[in-house]
Amino acid sequence: MRRDTFLKSLAAMAAVGALPLSARAAPNVKMMIPANPGGGWDTTGRALGKALTDAKVADTVTYDNKGGAAGALGLAQFVNGSKGDANALMVMGSVMLGGIITGKPPVNLSQATPIARLTTEYNVFVLPANSPFKTMKDVVEQLKKDPGSVKWGGGSRGSTEHIAAAMIAQKVGADPSKINYVAFRGGGEATAAVLGGNVTVGGSGYSEFAEYIAAGKMKPIAVTSAQRLPGVDVPTLKEQGIDVEIGNWRGVYGAPGISAEQRKALTDMVLAAMKSASWAESLKKNDWTAAVLSGDAFAKFVDDDFANLRAIMTKSGMV
Repeated sequence: MRRDTFLKSLAAMAAVGALPLSARAAPNVKMMIPANPGGGWDTTGRALGKALTDAKVADTVTYDNKGGAAGALGLAQFVNGSKGDANALMVMGSVMLGGIITGKPPVNLSQATPIARLTTEYNVFVLPANSPFKTMKDVVEQLKKDPGSVKWGGGSRGSTEHIAAAMIAQKVGADPSKINYVAFRGGGEATAAVLGGNVTVGGSGYSEFAEYIAAGKMKPIAVTSAQRLPGVDVPTLKEQGIDVEIGNWRGVYGAPGISAEQRKALTDMVLAAMKSASWAESLKKNDWTAAVLSGDAFAKFVDDDFANLRAIMTKSGMV
């Protein structure tokens, strides 16, 4: 076969997706991170970007941080600015669902394209080191006496720690609509509030509080997982007779208006990245639990979780 004919054939095969992923030209991925630098979504997006390049399924990854309104501002920019872009990804997760329910933004997550769930991170509830309380039982007893006197500190309204606090109140017989929840804009502010004794209980992903727990500056009293976290000697809520389990899952969406073939190619890229050594290192470093789910199964999971969160939040007076 003549060289020019061969090259034309190669190009035609690549155009219709006949070549394996590894044989195609690696794309330049644009990653929307709908949060400020330094938080969980930012860490997730940059870890995924590194995994994409390390797995050689992306040539480069650029990042765009747009924080605010529990991800709704970044979602709006992504939906309006990335239509039909087969190389665009947006980090999202359960916090975004809660933010959409409470904030009712003009754009909807259903306008974007579900790609994959990546991880779940469970929350830990902690007390300031100088707290008069010692256990979750102490907190619950006070919660039953006077729900408003227990000041819960954590992420944005509708975050998993906010919902978990409402679920705890509901399960122990306190009025969930009367919980005193203080929302902070980022993990740094929540950490400072706990260290300063400005909240009764602090909640966050375990990785964000881990160093302060290890240093004795925070006292962990419960985790929101079904079983104890590996290597973490902190009892679950269920162990303590409170039937609450909730995880802060994170995933990625593609742009609006991409084709089924483009969606599959983007999904294949993400799944390949999650098999890389780089991604395995990120899971270990950040205490993330792998929770891979893709395609229509992921889309159904998001719809179901959205409905469940709305029911919990409505019952708790959040919306």
